[in-house]
Parts: sequence; C-alpha cells; structure tokens
Amino acid sequence: MKAALVVLLFGVVSAFAQEPFTIAAAEAACGPKEAQFDAQPASTQMLTTQPMTQPEAGKSLVYVVEVFEKAMNQFARPTLRVGLDGKWVGAAKGDSYLSFSVDPGEHHLCTRWQSHWKRFSDKEAFNGFTADPGKIYYFRARIIEGEDNFALDLEPVNGDEGKYLVASSAVTVSKPKK
Repeated sequence: MKAALVVLLFGVVSAFAQEPFTIAAAEAACGPKEAQFDAQPASTQMLTTQPMTQPEAGKSLVYVVEVFEKAMNQFARPTLRVGLDGKWVGAAKGDSYLSFSVDPGEHHLCTRWQSHWKRFSDKEAFNGFTADPGKIYYFRARIIEGEDNFALDLEPVNGDEGKYLVASSAVTVSKPKK
C-alpha cells in the first residue's frame, strides 16, 4: 500500500515538474516578450512592394490572418504579434494578414496579443506544422471572447478558406518599435 502511494505521489510530482518545461518549450516559438510592433492594415499607397502570392523557389509561404470579431469592441483593433521558431516575424492588426517564407521542415508558430494591459498581453496561442517546398499554409488567429476573459486561437485552415480570408483582409505593414 505504501509503495503504491509513493509511486502515485512520485507521478504527481513528476507531472507538476514537467509543466513549466512544457510551457517554456511552447513559448520558445515566440520572440522576446518585451518586443513591440507598430502595425497597421495597409492601403495600396502604403505598400512599397506587393505581397507574395507564391512561395519562393525551394521554400513555403505562410499566411497568418487575424480575424477580429467586431462585436467584442467596434473601436478596438488589437495587435497580434506572430512568431516563428523563436523570432517575431511581424504583427497583424484587426482583420489583416501577414505572410512570410519558410524553409522546408518542422516549424513552431506563435501569436501573442500586444497590449499595455497585463490581462491581454499574457494571451498567446501556438501551432506547429511541417513545411513542404512550394506549398502555401494558412493560419487563422482570432480572439475568442468568454464571459469574463479572452483567449487566443491559432488554427490552420484549408486553402479555400485561407484564400477567402486573405482576399477579404488587408495586408499588414508592421515594423518593430524602437
């Protein structure tokens, strides 16, 4: 009986000891927490180059589209930073998207709400994927409203849904704040 209790207790302690590692491993997909971006959905006059529509040779193309439910707050336009493999690649703001090239292989994607308020700035979501050369991947990042709280969701969508989301959104122009 005592041996069973010791084994059970050891298993519970081991599970709790692994939790911080799991969180840290997932958060490693993001960039530094203190990094901030200036991000705005672009008008055609703001663009210096046209967004990519096809992958570069030997690479994959990734779109991350921020879908913002206006019912939450018709005036707010949240900024979501997007990280890949531990580095920020940009940000999207209110019904906009960003795209970037990736090398083939396994990748870890992250989005984190950029806010001055702690209750929002701690919100993050993760997803992983394996990129094949020449392929296009689409992800939808959205804020999910709860009764007393909010959550982020980052999910892959199929090509048809992804093309629709990109076509119905503006490209984001983002740059790191200094």
